[in-house]
Amino acid sequence: MSLYEEVGGAPTFERLVHAFYEGVAADPPLRALYPEEDLAPAERRLRMFLEQYFGGPTAYSQERGHPRLRMRHAPFPVTLDMRDRWMRHMLAAVDAAGIPEPQAEQMRDYFLRAAHMLVNSAEDVPPLAP
Repeated sequence: MSLYEEVGGAPTFERLVHAFYEGVAADPPLRALYPEEDLAPAERRLRMFLEQYFGGPTAYSQERGHPRLRMRHAPFPVTLDMRDRWMRHMLAAVDAAGIPEPQAEQMRDYFLRAAHMLVNSAEDVPPLAP
């Protein structure tokens, strides 16, 4: 059984991603990274991606091709602060979605690794001390 099935399938991923984007909408610096006035298209894409990644339907790849996360995020400055904001909202969403352990831990681990990998700008990194 896939993690997607273990946590309850589509309804769980809908709750997870909706809770995440509620956090994004209320976080002005993070919200500024999303060009759409309406977050619904971004919410749909993330939901499809996560469903596929965790063993659910492959609608994301069928519609958008290979995920290519680094390439898709390259045009946007993903700083350590943005990574931390993203993680704060995603971890809160995992809790809000009621995902049970150990599946929640597996998801948190993936989110941390993926978010760290996407950092592409050091603009908020303090300079090294002399």
